[in-house]
Amino acid sequence: MNKLTRRSFMAFAAGGTVALAAGQVHAHDNSVTTFPAGSVSGGRDPGPHDPTREAENPDIVNPPATDSGTLPNLRYSFSDAHVRKGSGGWTRQVTERELAISTTIAGVDMRLDAGGIRELHWHKEGEWAYMTYGNARVTAFDTEGRWFVDDIGVGDLWYFPPGIPHSIQGLGPDGCEFLLAFDDGNFDEDSTFLLSDWFKHIPPEVLAKNFSLPVSTFSNLPSPSDEYIFAGQVPGSLASDSISGAKKSTLQFTHRMLAQDPIKATGGTVRITDSSTFQISKTIAAALVEIEPGGLRELHWHPNNDEWQYYLEGEGRMGVFASSGQARTFDYRAGDVGYVPFAMGHYIENTGKGPLRFLELFKSDYYADISLNQWLANTPPALVKQHLKLDDAFMQALSLEKNPVVK
Repeated sequence: MNKLTRRSFMAFAAGGTVALAAGQVHAHDNSVTTFPAGSVSGGRDPGPHDPTREAENPDIVNPPATDSGTLPNLRYSFSDAHVRKGSGGWTRQVTERELAISTTIAGVDMRLDAGGIRELHWHKEGEWAYMTYGNARVTAFDTEGRWFVDDIGVGDLWYFPPGIPHSIQGLGPDGCEFLLAFDDGNFDEDSTFLLSDWFKHIPPEVLAKNFSLPVSTFSNLPSPSDEYIFAGQVPGSLASDSISGAKKSTLQFTHRMLAQDPIKATGGTVRITDSSTFQISKTIAAALVEIEPGGLRELHWHPNNDEWQYYLEGEGRMGVFASSGQARTFDYRAGDVGYVPFAMGHYIENTGKGPLRFLELFKSDYYADISLNQWLANTPPALVKQHLKLDDAFMQALSLEKNPVVK
């Protein structure tokens, strides 16, 4: 069995888009049921193809008959992202370069070993994070000259505004892994302001004058290429890292998202964290959604910005409506990134046997969505009935209250 290269697979996907535009979508031809190659001799796709890849994306290979038009790709997997290794861990990113539609937010998946250090640095962009594994210690320094140190675990967040210097270190017993989200889709991890990099690009005599030390002090500085994520010693207690004689920041850079009481719906739960609950997070609003097997994140859209998604657990599919008769369906699993452009209607359905968990992120200081069900329930019934030609049973089934996850 021949396997597709990444280039030929993308060409295959592009060819499918051309077919959509021409109105020649195979999925609309219901007379053929063996697509891709199945038990019938020859099958629907007798040429080279990757059955493993196709099995992961059934709604792309064989889209629902309701799909139409030329929507761009709205899915990318961190498993396809380049890994940058360091002595203390590794990192990989999904930005606008990997997922072209993702203009508002870029994502980074980072792993730090126990003691591993993401070196002291800062960004032009705001940094939001969700802990997916283990434990970490974060530090920051605010504009009032005050320090901040905290330990965090799974389900905790942090947010560092643009320009705020900070660090992250893996704790015992097995370090940590976390998702980083930056409020610019064109963000690049390689463009951060690194402490070691700046020291290397300051004349030694200037360093000596700045710190009132001999020039020889700075003769053996480490290479920035060795520092980015480097091995270190697991720190002591949180109290031992407090800065004696200095003032602690009054800003709270971390937040316990999983400790929030969830919104309980018939088909799952939702936790919303924005600047109303995590005050410092001014450029990223988020929701953690959990959908039970067979459940549905109801038909809705967001009126404040594009939606960037990160799938934490399970399997699901998302159908997106882009107006003008355009719609497309995508399949997702743990480690995937999804994206919904501003105001496009969509749903997310749990297609797996276990729970589906994912994050919804927005470049905004507040979270907002509009429920199709609730909107129609709050519209004069006669007006709705004239639009959709539906009967009283439909109108009576509508809910005045939002049910974000349907059983």
